Amino acid sequence: MNKEMLISKSKDVRTNIIEMLYESKSGHPGGSLSCADIITYLYYEKMNVDANNPKDENRDRFVLSKGHAAPALYAVLAEKGFFSKDELKNLRKIEIGRAHVWTPVTHLN
Repeated sequence: MNKEMLISKSKDVRTNIIEMLYESKSGHPGGSLSCADIITYLYYEKMNVDANNPKDENRDRFVLSKGHAAPALYAVLAEKGFFSKDELKNLRKIEIGRAHVWTPVTHLN
């Protein structure tokens, strides 16, 4: 991916973050926005990941220890095709009949 495409993708990720947090009426945008570029770069340029084969034993793993920045990771995963971007609207919404808050991790297990 060339530099201009990577910049464009990073802008898409930041837009997703703002829309996600607005829709959920919850969250701190600064933490997610501050790491959006680096997570985008890692997933698009450095990491060995494939949305079509998310359980590949040889895939790279990414550990995010900055919990308030989870929307940045979710936005990148959606952009990469690990799940539909429409699902980002479900951030922090309790699923009917379930006792947990939605996270895309449930889709990647």
